[in-house]
Amino acid sequence: MVEQNPKSRLNSEQYARLKAEMKAPYRGLRKFSYVAFGASAFIGAFVFFFKLLAGKDVESGLPNFLLQIGIVALMIFLWRWEENRQKRS
Repeated sequence: MVEQNPKSRLNSEQYARLKAEMKAPYRGLRKFSYVAFGASAFIGAFVFFFKLLAGKDVESGLPNFLLQIGIVALMIFLWRWEENRQKRS
C-alpha cells in the first residue's frame, strides 16, 4: 500500500491556511477579541461621555471615561500591530 504525502491530500488554499495558522496560532481569536473589547469600550465611553455632558457623577465619570478611551486606543493599537505582523509574514 502506497502512503500519500499529507500535502498532496490538501488543495493549495487549505495548505496555505494551515501554514499561516501554524505561524500565528489563534490570530482570528485575537482579532475577534480586539473588536469585541474595542466595541464594548466604545459603548462605555459613549455612555460616560453623555453622563459627563449632563453633569452627573463628574468626579467618578471622568476617570471611567478616560479609561474607556484608553481601552479603545489600546485595541486599535493591537489590531494595527497584528495587521503589520501579518503583512511581514
